[in-house]
Amino acid sequence: MADMEKQKTAAVIVAAGSSERMGGTDKVFSVLDGKSVLVRVIEVFQACHRIDDIVIVLNQQNLKEGKRLVAEEGWSKVKGVCEGGKRRQDSVLNGLNCLGNCDWVVIHDGARPLVTAGLIENGLDAAEETGAVIAAVPVTDTIKMAADDLTIQGTPPRQSLWAAQTPQIFRYNIITNAYQKLKYEVTDDARAVELTGGSVKIYQGSNDNIKITTPEDLSIAEMLLKKRMK
Repeated sequence: MADMEKQKTAAVIVAAGSSERMGGTDKVFSVLDGKSVLVRVIEVFQACHRIDDIVIVLNQQNLKEGKRLVAEEGWSKVKGVCEGGKRRQDSVLNGLNCLGNCDWVVIHDGARPLVTAGLIENGLDAAEETGAVIAAVPVTDTIKMAADDLTIQGTPPRQSLWAAQTPQIFRYNIITNAYQKLKYEVTDDARAVELTGGSVKIYQGSNDNIKITTPEDLSIAEMLLKKRMK
């Protein structure tokens, strides 16, 4: 832990999605108990003593509002607000390019507002071993694999299944090299490293660390937040 604390750790907050399932409201600017989802995310990273720099990645129409928020909130660690790309991986790469030199990168979804400093720090500790880790939780449902006609093709053993979350944490050179070499579309950063021959380990995430995708998710997040604050 001591060695990592001497190194520079930056965060890329990916918040450039289309929010299609939110009914016309951008999920990262949706209000969660008096503050926007994005504000709640950045506040945690700003307060985390292991984070040195932050870059926020937004879609084009939200860039002005994002920059206004940074100025209004006075987030000293935010070094840039940059435009995202067509795909999530394009947005992450834009964020990495905006960072400049650092030793470690923490990539987090801007739509996961219940992240905690503890979850970030546990990941940074875990990353010292392999250089690449992701937060995840064990799958509790039985998962079925189905063909196009919905005929069940298999039932993978539940004990080997984990639901991936963010933060996803990497040595800077590992994640930048992976994205620069990537030839396929991926839905998370770990997959980019996997496809380019890297090894990624899981560390224990949190069931509260939900992603806001629908208005119902926002309601669940409000309940979880109020429970946490009691």
